Amino acid sequence: MKSVNAVTIKELYDLSHTEAKPLMEQYTYPWEVLPHIGEFIVKLGESLPKEEYTEVAEHVWVHKTAKVFASAYLAGPAIIGAETEVRQCAFVRGNALVGKGCVIGNSTELKNVIIFDNVQVPHYNYVGDSILGFKSHMGAGSITSNVKSDKTLVHVKGIDPETNEKFDLETGLKKFGAMLGNHVEVGCNSVLNPGTVIGSNSNVYPLSPVRGFVPAESIYKTGGVIVKKHA
Repeated sequence: MKSVNAVTIKELYDLSHTEAKPLMEQYTYPWEVLPHIGEFIVKLGESLPKEEYTEVAEHVWVHKTAKVFASAYLAGPAIIGAETEVRQCAFVRGNALVGKGCVIGNSTELKNVIIFDNVQVPHYNYVGDSILGFKSHMGAGSITSNVKSDKTLVHVKGIDPETNEKFDLETGLKKFGAMLGNHVEVGCNSVLNPGTVIGSNSNVYPLSPVRGFVPAESIYKTGGVIVKKHA
């Protein structure tokens, strides 16, 4: 199957902003990383400097400059990076690698995710089986939907910006939320359906049901209309 460059790790992410770099650089597409997140976190956590991180529970490492509110729940394996806030009633279910300077907000749920540095999921978000790139932001109530209603395997579909041809990539995964590139802004109460990939520096209008590929430097508007940003 012909590769689609626009949805590769190389095009979507700046790996200098995640501790997952050694894992992600082994693969072409970001969703290929999802089955390996938990094992990677355990190995990484055991190597973290003890003067910087505290293992607060089995396979749960929290940087000493991070702030975790008492009502938050952290299940392992998980790593919470420097100067990150895990706010009231956040629910980290495990397999969560959270970078530096992030906000995991009130009642936000994480499961099997890589959260790059300076990402904000600050209010009532669900992020599962997903990767959120550097400085991406999910507005209040926006979520990733990670399983199709018919429970079939997820495909990534879209139009290749290099060839202007449609593509349909098999992932082999039943659970696949969304891959957000660097600096992606998702509007409030949007739903990122299984197999969503959003290119860097793109915006999603509030209340949007998104599926498939949104190219970099784009705006996803009401009704699924995608337009390029103006310079």
